[in-house]
Amino acid sequence: MNRKKVLLGMSGGTDSSVAAMLLQEQGYDVTGITFRFYEIDENTAYLSEAAELAARLGIPHYIYDARAEFEKNIVAYFIDEYMSGRTPVPCIVCNNTFKWPLMAKVADEQGIRHIATGHYVRLMEAGGHSYLQSGVDPDKDQSFFLWGLPEILIKRMILPLGTLTKTEVREIARQRGFFQIAARKDSLGVCFCPGDYRSFLKKRLGESVFSEGFYEDESGKIIGKHKGYPFYTVGQRRGLGLNLQHPVFVKEISAQDNRVVIAPLSGMYKIRMILKSVNVIDSSDFDGRCAITCRIRYRKQNTPCRVFFISDNQAEVRFDEPVHSVAPGQAAVFYCGDRLLGGGIIVSAE
Repeated sequence: MNRKKVLLGMSGGTDSSVAAMLLQEQGYDVTGITFRFYEIDENTAYLSEAAELAARLGIPHYIYDARAEFEKNIVAYFIDEYMSGRTPVPCIVCNNTFKWPLMAKVADEQGIRHIATGHYVRLMEAGGHSYLQSGVDPDKDQSFFLWGLPEILIKRMILPLGTLTKTEVREIARQRGFFQIAARKDSLGVCFCPGDYRSFLKKRLGESVFSEGFYEDESGKIIGKHKGYPFYTVGQRRGLGLNLQHPVFVKEISAQDNRVVIAPLSGMYKIRMILKSVNVIDSSDFDGRCAITCRIRYRKQNTPCRVFFISDNQAEVRFDEPVHSVAPGQAAVFYCGDRLLGGGIIVSAE
C-alpha cells in the first residue's frame, strides 16, 4: 500500500472539509469518500457539498451507499435497546463497529494505507502501543466515542484536527477562502434521530406497541402511571409527570413487566458495575501503573476506579467514590490522564 495515500471520510461539514485541506497541504494523496448512512426527508445536500469541495481541491471523491447496512446494524440496534429497557449509544456503536471498519475495508480495496476523519482526537505512542488521546479542545474532544477501535486500525489513522480547537478550524477554512464551510453549523444529536427519540420510536413501531404502566418507589409501592417504559432512561428527572414533594429520578427500568422504578438522588448512586464488549489496547495498563479514571457519559467528569477483567470481553469496575445514574446500555470509557485505554458497555450496576 502507498503510505502517502489516505482515504478521508467527508460528511460535507466543516470538520471533514478542513481535514481534507490540511491533509492535502501536508503532502498526502487524498481520496474522499462520503457514506450514505441515513437521510432525513431525503435531504442529500451533503453529498453535493462534499463533492464540490473535492472538486475544488482536485481530489477524487466517491459516494458509498451504506443505508441498508446502517439500518440493519445501527438503527435496529437503537430501537432494540430502548425496547429492552436499556439506553443505547448509537454513535459509539456506529464508529467502532461500522463506520471505521467500513472505511478500512474500502481503503483496502483501493490499496490505500491510511484512513482519516475530522474527529477531534489525537494519536500517541506509549509502551510500544498505539493509543488515541483526547483532543486539545475540551469542548470538542471525541475520544469518548472511539474506545472500541482495535489497535491495528488505530495504527492506520490520521487525525489532523486533534491538535486544533473548533475556532481554529473555522479560521483555517476562512483563511483559505472557504467562507461557507467556515460558517456551517455543527450537527447535533444522533444523525437519524436528531429530535426526541420517543417520536422516532412511535413512528417506527406504531402507537399500539406502547402501553401505560406503573411507577414504583424503591420499596415496590405504586406511586403513579407512566406512558410506557421505552420512553424513560435511567437518571431521567424531567418529564416524569409525577407531582411529589421532592426531586426523583428513574432508577431502574423493567421491560418484562413495563415497570419504572423511581428514587431520590440518594438512591441513584452505584459503587460497581459489570461491562460487556470490553476493548482495551493493553490490559497491563490496568495493573496499577496508571491512575485509571472512568467516564460513563460524554463530557461528564472522570471518576477514579479499578478494573478487573472477568474474561476477554467482560470486566468489573469498582469506583473509588459512588457514581449516580449508571445506565445499562451506556458506555464506560477508561483513561489514564488524557490517554484513551478502552471501554465497554454497561450491563448492570449496584
